Amino acid sequence: MINKIVRLWLPALAWCSLIFYLSSVPNLKTEFGFGDLILRKMAHVIEYAVLFLLVRRAFCGSIAAGDSRRATAYAIIFSVLYAVSDEYHQSFVPTRGPAVSDVLIDTAGVLIACVAYRFRDCINLSTRFCRQGYGTGKKDVDITHEA
Repeated sequence: MINKIVRLWLPALAWCSLIFYLSSVPNLKTEFGFGDLILRKMAHVIEYAVLFLLVRRAFCGSIAAGDSRRATAYAIIFSVLYAVSDEYHQSFVPTRGPAVSDVLIDTAGVLIACVAYRFRDCINLSTRFCRQGYGTGKKDVDITHEA
């Protein structure tokens, strides 16, 4: 039981630690000028998309086992609250400061990952129905080779 919890939650906690560490670095700017701004904002989107996926996985296997919608809701709430706490943390880092815009960008990353995950589920579901022959009277219909 404890082994399962560690296996599920350790990646999410490690990712949270990485985000915390990166937020602790006083100056993360590069010499790319305006490209630096785009690069850093894309990093926000990606890091919080990954956080959502890891936390959702952990919730699916533990607290919200068997309830995909609840796990997704919990993961969204956790990820957005972590984004808020991360910005608060940055208020204590020299040359850094909290920004509501960063929380919004982080939330966009969470929602993009959520929609992408849901879209993937829909594709898998429709593929499964086609391969099982639902509505065709056939079994093992391969949708990639149908005439």
